[in-house]
Amino acid sequence: MTVKYLIFGIASLTAFELFAQQAPTQTEKKDEKEDVVDPYEAAYQERIQKEYLFGVYIPRDLADCFIQLNRLIDRDSRQKFKQMSEADAAQKLHFSLGRWMTHNWGLYGGSRLSYYLSQLGLGNPDNMVRFIIITYHRNLNKEKLEVKALIEHFQAAQQKQAEDRLKQGKIIHEERRKRQN
Repeated sequence: MTVKYLIFGIASLTAFELFAQQAPTQTEKKDEKEDVVDPYEAAYQERIQKEYLFGVYIPRDLADCFIQLNRLIDRDSRQKFKQMSEADAAQKLHFSLGRWMTHNWGLYGGSRLSYYLSQLGLGNPDNMVRFIIITYHRNLNKEKLEVKALIEHFQAAQQKQAEDRLKQGKIIHEERRKRQN
């Protein structure tokens, strides 16, 4: 019985030493001259180059979004969407079609579409979804897209939201130090 435990203990120590001597991971410095490689940034950079993520085609720009949405949405649903007001369309579809776009088009994890939209000035995935839904609604109704004004609207709203959060915040602890001369 004790021989079994002794053999098990020696095998465990050997396995432990083998694993402890593995090569450094990507995040560790291999050489002083090399920068640390961030695996999340590397994955993001790879994702924004891909045409497909997990078998789903990722649109490259707004026009490509419209083409894909026309393919994905049947004619009757498109007609109902077109007849809604812009505000209703943005609100009602945000948690259905919008969540589908967020998940499948990689707006949180990074995709070529999220990169394109962030270059336009939209950083928040929820704003990206609302932007796509509103511009798609305008496109179906043959209205001017007014992309620049819409982006400025989202940026101003996000800035106001951030300012309001700061104003409502409470100081938990404040400390003052005396300077020694």
